[in-house]
Amino acid sequence: MNQGNGLGRDRTFRDRGDPAGTSGEEIPLGAAWRRTGQCGFLVWAPRAARVELDFPDAAPRRFTLAPRGRGYHYREVPAMPGDLYSLSLNGGPPRPDPASRLQPQGVHGPSAVVDSSFRWSDGAWKGLPLERYVFYELHVGTFSPEGTFDAVISRLAGLADLGVTALELMPVAQFPGSRNWGYDGVAPFAVQNSYGGHRGLKRLVDACHRAGMAAVLDVVYNHLGPEGNYLEEFGPYFTDRYRTPWGDAVNFDDRGSDGVRRFFLENARRWITEFHFDALRIDAVHAIRDHSACPFLGELTEALEAEGNRLGRPVHVIGESDRNDARLVRRRREGGLALDAQWSDDFHHSLHALLTGERNGYYQDFGTVGHLATAYEQGFVYQGQRSAYRGRRHGNTTKGVPGKRFVVSAQNHDQIGNRSQGDRLSALVDFESLKVAAAAVLLSPYLPLLFMGEEYGETAPFLYFVSHEDPQLVDAVRHGRRREFAGFDWPGEPPDPAAESTFTASKLHPELAASGRPRALFEFTRELLRLRREVPALASLDRARVEAHPFEAERALAVERRHGDSAALLLLAFTSGVESIRVRAQRRWRKALDSAEDRWAGTGHLAPLRLERSTPEAPITLAGPAALLYLSEPDSGTRMAHYTRGRRSWG
Repeated sequence: MNQGNGLGRDRTFRDRGDPAGTSGEEIPLGAAWRRTGQCGFLVWAPRAARVELDFPDAAPRRFTLAPRGRGYHYREVPAMPGDLYSLSLNGGPPRPDPASRLQPQGVHGPSAVVDSSFRWSDGAWKGLPLERYVFYELHVGTFSPEGTFDAVISRLAGLADLGVTALELMPVAQFPGSRNWGYDGVAPFAVQNSYGGHRGLKRLVDACHRAGMAAVLDVVYNHLGPEGNYLEEFGPYFTDRYRTPWGDAVNFDDRGSDGVRRFFLENARRWITEFHFDALRIDAVHAIRDHSACPFLGELTEALEAEGNRLGRPVHVIGESDRNDARLVRRRREGGLALDAQWSDDFHHSLHALLTGERNGYYQDFGTVGHLATAYEQGFVYQGQRSAYRGRRHGNTTKGVPGKRFVVSAQNHDQIGNRSQGDRLSALVDFESLKVAAAAVLLSPYLPLLFMGEEYGETAPFLYFVSHEDPQLVDAVRHGRRREFAGFDWPGEPPDPAAESTFTASKLHPELAASGRPRALFEFTRELLRLRREVPALASLDRARVEAHPFEAERALAVERRHGDSAALLLLAFTSGVESIRVRAQRRWRKALDSAEDRWAGTGHLAPLRLERSTPEAPITLAGPAALLYLSEPDSGTRMAHYTRGRRSWG
């Protein structure tokens, strides 16, 4: 058994000359309870000359924390888990602890002392290499009727059987109310109480590891939510040097930023050490404004790499960015920030535009089969070319960056939830196209991500929802959403984000997967993931051995992948008719998957079982939408296939 809080040693605090405890050990931020019945309270509040600690229980107690230099205040006092406390700055009103571990009464209420120990059962868990990650992104509140961490646990076995290897949670830091995506969190160290708090989260991570699944957490370091955010009263957590969509930027490079960096670095470490997460997904890293010589993101990757080495398991950092900047994932020796992977919006946008025909907003930069072919080979489509949507050049080269550095998807929380009606692909395209989308993502040379319910074609929308208490703030959110949708010309009025019905409408219906087409899509997804695991050419994420051939007139794409003697040929048809492409088969190919088969509730328009090696170009008829996978047979040579356009016919 592995027991204890696992916080480890906060080297950043000591290395920068910040105050240490009387024992010589580093002091963690917030309330650190010990079984002696004592609790140490460390608060960074450089804007306060006096910090007082209040326990508003039956016999109220007040203690003044001792200044310890560089804006830190500390005191050790008698306390027990469950005790409520608040902080007062210069005699002002009670405030939650910025590093609170639990907010039992919400973001405005007092903080609570917690016992961070937990009886872990994952002592033998050594993590997973990044190339084996198959992400499953979920929102805890809408994933189940209960909306709790414990309710997720009961579904883990089914996800593992599907082929999911990494459970990715949308942010769980305490946010206002009980309905929120999580990106409005204001207490980064506290786990949302309505989800089950810190113990519920630990039970979920422990269960993931028992199921052989990595645990990934989405964290937000570029902003805090607008309600219950009291950090600015404590210190210079924000700077007006930069503006972001959420207001002043988090202060990572302005005066006083050392304490801010320490705050977020310790937060990241705690998710890894105390909660045993295997990876962090860093939200909107392009909004982390930092022009210092040692960027925060670089410091973060170094810190978590060191924690992984100390713990004896890999720890991964994954960034979300809209800049198409490969420097995020390039190694330090190449001048990069050494994140382990980043999301590729270009792959999603290329695929979505082909599937739906949408050309509004940022989709105006996409729409050809060639765009998707480039995404398969390069990771990014825009690597310095002019973007019509942005009105300027966009991106830089991905040359030399391996496939495991990119996360791709057909659906995710942003691309669904940031639509006016929260439409999933199941509401936008036909059933055959859902199978094409699944094959395109899961057989790509990148790290695939499924959004909850995608595996069976969930029909419920995923809408934007909040439960702010301030009516003016709610009204501002409503108006802000309308402005955001203006450039997309989507029909209909967006549902009210503050209405409980908007939240409940976003709940999943997993019972759909029991029969009919949803069951067929589920089984199709499972087969795709089996093939991805077991076929060497599909398991390898070597972009140098990927060739994608677009057929624009026929709206089809051929992608060949190789690894050693193994080769795979993926054919994707985006047409609604019948098209023919010609292949000079320089290998012997055997069909391994055809989305038109009856077992996948397909159309029955089956492609040839085999493609024999031949000099003339043999036609392959594609009755789209369709996805086909051919695997090379033994003794078939190593040359890539040759493709030309064939005669067009229509069904």
